[in-house]
Amino acid sequence: MDIAQLEVFLAVAEEKSFSRAAQRMYRTQAAVSQSIRKLEDDVGEVLFDRSFKDGRLTDAGQVLLEYAQEMLNLRKEAFNALKELRSLHQGKLVIGANEYTVMYVLPLLTDFRAQYPRIKIEVTRCRASEIPTKLVHHEVDLGLLTFQPHEPALQSVDVATDSLALVVSPTHSLAEKSMVSIRELEMESFAAHNVVSPYRQKVMETFQKHNTPLNINLELPSLDAIKRFIQMGGGIGILPLLAVKNELAHGLLTAIPIKEMQVKRKIYLCHRRKSGLSHAGQAFMKLAIGSHPVT
Repeated sequence: MDIAQLEVFLAVAEEKSFSRAAQRMYRTQAAVSQSIRKLEDDVGEVLFDRSFKDGRLTDAGQVLLEYAQEMLNLRKEAFNALKELRSLHQGKLVIGANEYTVMYVLPLLTDFRAQYPRIKIEVTRCRASEIPTKLVHHEVDLGLLTFQPHEPALQSVDVATDSLALVVSPTHSLAEKSMVSIRELEMESFAAHNVVSPYRQKVMETFQKHNTPLNINLELPSLDAIKRFIQMGGGIGILPLLAVKNELAHGLLTAIPIKEMQVKRKIYLCHRRKSGLSHAGQAFMKLAIGSHPVT
């Protein structure tokens, strides 16, 4: 039993005539009769009472009629749902990001929702090291990273560039400077994230290169906690500008370039190489690639 047979069956039942059903479907009457006989063989029941000329259904035909209508309606709904996906009128997009990269994605989410308000978006927070695995296992559709993953099944696109800078309270003695040197920071107390990253390692190597101690006297579990601690005047930090964009705009923190340290931090949007992105995923990728990068 297939959909084509059910379409012929419904046509005969609705037209109450094999000949009218054949005209409606632009087929010969013989072809319609053959399709009905094949369907009857498949279900093991006689569906039309041939002793009548009005295409009268048997009891078995009446039972199948309801299910046939439901199945064809479901097929129509399925095609309509797929059409809605293609036109981005429905669907879901799951993005993996950590505490830092989620700051990059927020403005994009605003723009994306303005264009595609019916697409449901879920941003799941996870450590950067976990995102490649979640992508491979289809737990997320897209992932935001500050490094290119080594997994051959994944592909990444450079979508933005951020910079590291010294971040201090506006009342700190260094706040008025337009630039500082590493040697000026040897007596300062730093607050840092307690998750070691490649960028923290680069900062430490730069300080070592200039024979200057990096006094990390406090480690905190989140960027938000570090920013709040710096605002309170408890210490200073070296943070990506994207993470403090809002605080800088409202005068809550001050960012100062470090003369000997020009560390750029790229942001990559990653996806599975072979399985293909959904229509919503493709639209988000296009928006991300076309957006202005962080400077």
